[in-house]
Order: sequence, then C-alpha cells, then structure tokens
Amino acid sequence: MAANNRRMSGKKGAQVGSGGQRRRGLEGKGPTPPAEMRKGHKKNRIANAKSKQAVRRPAPRGRGGKGTSEMVVGRNPVVEALREGVPAVTLYVQQFIDNDERVREALQLVADRGGVHLMEAPRPELDRMTNGLNHQGLVLQVPPYEYARPEDLANAAYDDGADPLIVALDGVTDPRNLGAVVRSVSAFGGHGVLVPERRAAGMTAGAWKTSAGTAARTPVARATNLTRALESYKKQGIVVVGLAADGEHEIGDLEALGGPVAIVVGSEGKGLSRLVGETCDYRVRIPMPGGAESLNAGVAAGIVLYEAARRRG
Repeated sequence: MAANNRRMSGKKGAQVGSGGQRRRGLEGKGPTPPAEMRKGHKKNRIANAKSKQAVRRPAPRGRGGKGTSEMVVGRNPVVEALREGVPAVTLYVQQFIDNDERVREALQLVADRGGVHLMEAPRPELDRMTNGLNHQGLVLQVPPYEYARPEDLANAAYDDGADPLIVALDGVTDPRNLGAVVRSVSAFGGHGVLVPERRAAGMTAGAWKTSAGTAARTPVARATNLTRALESYKKQGIVVVGLAADGEHEIGDLEALGGPVAIVVGSEGKGLSRLVGETCDYRVRIPMPGGAESLNAGVAAGIVLYEAARRRG
C-alpha cells in the first residue's frame, strides 16, 4: 500500500488547491508579435537602426525640399492619425504595455497598411524621444513632408492644358487651417498650395489629418520669399488676387477668377502683409451680410475657390 501511495503521488495533474492554474497556463499568450517587435530578432535590429537614422537625419534646406520628422504622441492621437492615412515610418510601442482596445487598433491599422516599422521600446526611451510628454505607450513617427517648388504648381497645370488655380497663404500659422485649404483646393480642382518657408504652418500630422487624405494628391510648395514667388507667377501670366476685408472688388464681380489665378489668403487677425498686398493685381472682399469681421483661412479659401470653379465650369 505504501508503494502504491508513492506511485500515486508522482502522478501529473491538477492538485488540490491549484485553482485551475494549470488550465490557464495552457491557454497561451495570444498571437506571436511581429518579427520587428521581437527583441534580438534580425528584423528588430534592422528596423531599430533605420528608425534612429530617420529621427537624426537633418532636413535639407532650400526651395522645396523636406520638412522635419515629427512624433505623434498618445493613444488617441496615434489611432486617429493612422485612421486618416497620415504617413508614418515607425510605430513605437512601450514594453509590457496594457493592451487595450486602442493599442490593438493601432497595431491592426499598421499591419493592414504595411510599410510601417513596429518597434518595442522601454518607457524611459519613449520619454526621451517625446521630451517627457504623456505618450501612453504609443509614439508614431511621421516622415518629413516632401514639399514642391513654387514653379511646380504652375507647370503641372500648364502640362495638363489647364489654367493654374493656386492658393497662397500669407501668415497662416495654424496647421489645421493649412489642411483645410489643401482639402478645398483638392475639392475644387486646384493645382496646389503655396506657403512661406518661415513663420507659417507646415505639413504636420495635424495638417494631414485636417486634409482628410487629400494631401496625398494635392501638392504643397514652399517659397523662400512669398512676394518673389508671386511676382514670378505674374510674369507667367497668372493673376494674383488677394483677399482683404476692405478689398476694392467683390468676388462675384471679378472675372479674373475664371482664368489663371493665384489666390492669396492672409491670417484671420492681421490679413495680408503689406508687401504681399502691394504685389496683388486685385484685392477682393467676401460680402458677409451677417456682419462677421473675418473668416478663417480655410473657410475664406473655400468660398473663393468655389467662385473660381464656377466660372471655369
């Protein structure tokens, strides 16, 4: 009997008081993470090296060129950026992250898109990358935007046998306004948006999101000097029309909107700068019976673009 007891004690199986731990241990830990997120894997090392190079590489200067690399930080912003098709290089995921619904959606969106590296990183590294912002374990690296040159916008129109329809922004610093203008230009058949290189909104992740994906097909050009770029347009036969609350013409009366035109929109508070205003062939106003003093750049551009498209149609 004693020998029989010894044999039974060596049997495998759930023991009294185990609470089913053996059964739970057999359930697994979910799907195997991608190779890019498995520490020590060759693809993980390659992706890590490429990501570091992209973050540290300086942006080239001069006409056109690239913007700077940007980080989208936080679970909701990252998911929204991925949903809206914002370009991305790498999604950084914190080690041992709480795998909630937003994290799972971000990983799924990256997997569906393809071409985006997945990197697992410890929290201190993400803190360093984001300068201590509340990243919540998710950081999305957005690549530098490839700006066109001012002449590219007009040349693309002429190559298609069309009159150029361009919107230039003077002193607009909110990326969301830039994104809204890009969306309007795309909707009304424009050929691009021109922005100054300094003291102006650029194509950040916020601008991409507001453009609702139209930034992928509507070029944005960057000018070292906006006044000189507009003067160059005038030499090509493009009429420069500036929006101003005290403009001499109403948009409905300006026949020039039906031809080659560059529409200049100033900031909501200051309007057109002096030099840019003096460069314009016409200064037009948008009639506002409701008595509002001004419109933001995105709304104003949309109204004038509609009038231009109506005349061309």
